[in-house]
Amino acid sequence: MRLPLFRSSTLVASFLAAIIAGSFGSARAEEFPREAYSYPVAGLDAAAEDVFYRGRVEFLRSWSFPPGGGEGSGLGPLFNRISCAACHQKNGRGQPPSGPDERMLSMLVRLSVPGDGSHGAPKPHPAYGGQLNEEGAPGVPGEGRAAVSWEAASATLADGSIVALRRPRIDFVGLAYGPLDGALFSPRVAPAVFGDGLLESVPIETMRRIAAEQPAQGVHGVVNEVYDVISGQMVPGRFGWKANSPNLKQQIAEAFIGDLGVTTPLFPEDQCAERQEACRAATKSKNRPELDALRLDDIDFFNAHLAPPPRRDADSPQVARGETLFLASGCGVCHVPSLKTQAHPKFSQTLPAQTIAPYTDLLLHDMGEALADGRPDFSASGRQWRTAPLWGVGLVPIVNEHSLLLHDGRARTLEEAILWHGGEGEAAKGAYAALKKDEREALIAFLRSL
Repeated sequence: MRLPLFRSSTLVASFLAAIIAGSFGSARAEEFPREAYSYPVAGLDAAAEDVFYRGRVEFLRSWSFPPGGGEGSGLGPLFNRISCAACHQKNGRGQPPSGPDERMLSMLVRLSVPGDGSHGAPKPHPAYGGQLNEEGAPGVPGEGRAAVSWEAASATLADGSIVALRRPRIDFVGLAYGPLDGALFSPRVAPAVFGDGLLESVPIETMRRIAAEQPAQGVHGVVNEVYDVISGQMVPGRFGWKANSPNLKQQIAEAFIGDLGVTTPLFPEDQCAERQEACRAATKSKNRPELDALRLDDIDFFNAHLAPPPRRDADSPQVARGETLFLASGCGVCHVPSLKTQAHPKFSQTLPAQTIAPYTDLLLHDMGEALADGRPDFSASGRQWRTAPLWGVGLVPIVNEHSLLLHDGRARTLEEAILWHGGEGEAAKGAYAALKKDEREALIAFLRSL
């Protein structure tokens, strides 16, 4: 079996022992914490491992400008980064810039104008399209830059403690194709990509059942209805910050065309906005699509089979107390602790029916004005966001070497993330704010164990 590289043969032996035992989840994550998001699900045979590692190559591949570059030729004409891994480092979370002089390296800005685009999607900006691409191929101006600065805010807890918060301010500088007046925009950090095959296996009937049960508990989760380019139909969305992608393959292909400017069978044409003459005139690879069907299938398999990391410290009394408080505060209504999957529709042998613990309902929720981006996405409003999965959240500081959370990375701690909840999350936030200090510490300890 091919594994991520370790310096210690003891760590390799520990991981092999876990696989032989039949479950990565039985391994001790603290033995290889920096790679905790990088392992395949247990039970892959040799043929499946080959596909997984072929997909990993595509995920790590650095793309170059055509016509040279071999299999990696096709970057641009407009793009943000040169590889998937550049934003999703170690398959984990991105982060925003610390200030306006720092470039966005694992963050981007979605754009649109009021009104509906094709099939109800956001309507692209006529000069900049659906996303600000800061970089351009030779002869093609990058679209400009989004400069992030931070404004101070605060929250007061029931015991009088004051928690410092921050919110981002986005200023567009060096715009190459005219002003962005009237544009709707939404800054987004790159999300973690492990466990997606399991989330794809959650039956839509389960999502609709949870949505039907939630009003009795004071929240109103809804399913986003999005366009599936493969089937040509409107279907439930489940991936992306607003659940705006229907399946993992389409989400991957959207990232290739939007972030790298690389065409695939799902999106075979470059996405140059109507006013971008240099983009349309740029010479690109004559071999379309630039990422062919087989390689797209490989990276789809890779992403689908990245295992969520196992829990840690589950036997700790403080963690157990925190879990009780988490549920009593109402957090588990949206961050549903466990879901039953069906066998994956494409990978039934490698992703069979099972019970998973993602701490999400995959539904959209109104999170209040403080978190609103004001940018609708299919049936998602400007105040709605998909419930973020919490599995693996405690390992973000180790794997990605930062602790920044929420869709724009504004939260510097788990506590800050909780205190930004509004709208349907207001009651749960209030319950947390009313806890005693040791109770809040226990709840945070529980989240760090995930």
